Amino acid sequence: MYESMNFENILAAMLESISDSYDKREGSVIYNALAPAAAQLAQAYIALDATADRGFADTATGSDLDKKAAERGLNRNTATFAVRRGEFFDAPGAYMDIATGLRFSGGGLVFTVTERIGAGIFKLTCETAGEAGNLYFGALLPVEYISGLGSATLSDILIAGEDEESDAALRERYYSNISSQAFGGNVDDYRDKVNAIPGVGGVKVTPAWNGGGTVKLTVISSDFGLPSTELVTLVQNTMDPPESTGEGYGLAPIGHVVTVEAVTSTTINIAADITLSSGYVWADVETYIREAIAGYLSELAASWADSAQIYVRVSWIEQAILSVSGVVDIQGTTINGEAANLALAANTIPILGTVTQL
Repeated sequence: MYESMNFENILAAMLESISDSYDKREGSVIYNALAPAAAQLAQAYIALDATADRGFADTATGSDLDKKAAERGLNRNTATFAVRRGEFFDAPGAYMDIATGLRFSGGGLVFTVTERIGAGIFKLTCETAGEAGNLYFGALLPVEYISGLGSATLSDILIAGEDEESDAALRERYYSNISSQAFGGNVDDYRDKVNAIPGVGGVKVTPAWNGGGTVKLTVISSDFGLPSTELVTLVQNTMDPPESTGEGYGLAPIGHVVTVEAVTSTTINIAADITLSSGYVWADVETYIREAIAGYLSELAASWADSAQIYVRVSWIEQAILSVSGVVDIQGTTINGEAANLALAANTIPILGTVTQL
């Protein structure tokens, strides 16, 4: 905005305003008197330019962006704590019940037992907020001695932990809020409220799906996978608890009967005639090919909430495979036995199954 207001231009304008009858050459009294003032003014314009950027959503960052978003009633989503499934066994190997509040360590993290699911099976909440709580799977060690405990294992992610919302994500939500018209009980309102629930990565809203006043919410987890039963229950209880359906005790308006369901999945089996570079065998590239295809399918899942329908395309599968080092060519690619693109149902995401070298 103030690019032209640099030291040279400011000093030149100052000297221009003084009569040429005076000595204005570099080193003169007038020059030496004006130069420091010009330097300070140039710094002030730099600060003024930066201050202007702080007031606009497309250039504001950090706390400045927080303040801008707050003007629209939006707050940055804070980091959330992962909720995991833990299984506990006694010395002979039978399931063993333990007390809530006990703490266990694993993967450099600490997990607290918060709720019983069944005999020897409990919910554990990570004490460290963010996605770190989603990463570790395996043995747990008690922080304090527990009599009779043989072993403990950390398994499924029940509600994924999320990192603090980034500037880019908050900015995108800010612009979406401006372009949409969220109002009590319309589709945009439901999207805003459900997406704010920890662990939710996206939602599709189906209004009047079973008559007037009924709303169906289909959700996907924040890691763009199939949501757990616990996450679906959390969304249901937040929006419209079953024990008070339609009475307005949740976030849904009075008279709205909300049904929450999980997005479903279709297994994607890939077969192709893949030509490898000299010296490579299938075992050398199989893992990397699977990762490349899984990455493409994950991108499709991430776009699910904003797509009427997902298509798994042969050309993109082949492009993913060709990106792997050691792959020279590919032909005869099929998806679930068909040499054609696969259209998934509206509330379905793709999950990678088998990858076969023909």
